[in-house]
Amino acid sequence: MIYSKLIGTGSALPARCVSNQTLVEELAARGIESSSAWIEERTGIRQRYLADPSTTSSQLGLQAARQALEMAGLNPNDLDLIIVATSTPDVIFPSTACLIQRELGCRGAAFDVQAVCAGFVYAMSTADAMIRTGMAKHALVVGAEVFSRIIDWDDRSSCVLFGDGAGAAILRADASPGIQACALHADGSQAPILQTAGQVCSGQVIGHPFLTMDGQAVFKTAVQVLDQVAREVCAKAELALCDVDWLIPHQANIRILQATAKRLGIDFSKVVVTVDQHANTSAASIPLALDWGIRQGHIRSGQHLLLEGVGGGMAWGACLLRY
Repeated sequence: MIYSKLIGTGSALPARCVSNQTLVEELAARGIESSSAWIEERTGIRQRYLADPSTTSSQLGLQAARQALEMAGLNPNDLDLIIVATSTPDVIFPSTACLIQRELGCRGAAFDVQAVCAGFVYAMSTADAMIRTGMAKHALVVGAEVFSRIIDWDDRSSCVLFGDGAGAAILRADASPGIQACALHADGSQAPILQTAGQVCSGQVIGHPFLTMDGQAVFKTAVQVLDQVAREVCAKAELALCDVDWLIPHQANIRILQATAKRLGIDFSKVVVTVDQHANTSAASIPLALDWGIRQGHIRSGQHLLLEGVGGGMAWGACLLRY
């Protein structure tokens, strides 16, 4: 039997790190009141990285991809599949995956997936399926976002939450289990609670071009579905929740992370937390947290990792893997 094995990870962040205090000062100049303590108390965020106008999702994704290739001991020509999860592509088309492929100088299949904050899990699940069926041997999976481009900086309730960045993972076809179970879900009826509803039509922006969110509704849905999908993948893999070594959830805000861990009965010391450093980077948040945990030495070979995310759609999913 063929399995997908995680053999490398990488990260990339824009050069500009913006503390809560700096953000508060910048918002005050726009007439918006906030405080560093208010942001940290409600979200757990202390800082975020924001891209300059010349930095794109593909550039960040490329940096993360190169790091992941180095860890995996591969060169770009070893790749036969690239999947990029992003809601902020460089252009309408070609895909961000094709742009990264061009810079890497390799060939093979390349495409984007769009499931917002659940995008990386969707991409990992897709790559896993393609490897298991023999369609690919080495897959690069990237989550890359410049979410600051679609944020309304006059909306205090949302603008403090997000940051930019990219994370990447390399999967290899292997005889021993790596990814043990995946589950993906969506409920399009909940689309209005988290969306960016604008579009380009005949050279004009039609509709609202910025992210809008019903925070309470998103929180309620997120905690419920993250609990359900975590139990689903553990049941598929025949692994008890208590045997999960690390929970690596989408880094939306600290309260969702805490509530999810509590519902699952997982001690919070077993949750990888990077929301304080990166804020919510949408599809990039899980691979950024994964790479951080590995490079910090917290995540070790043989451990069971539970990756899960939920985002606009609403879309959600989880992957359970042995590292």
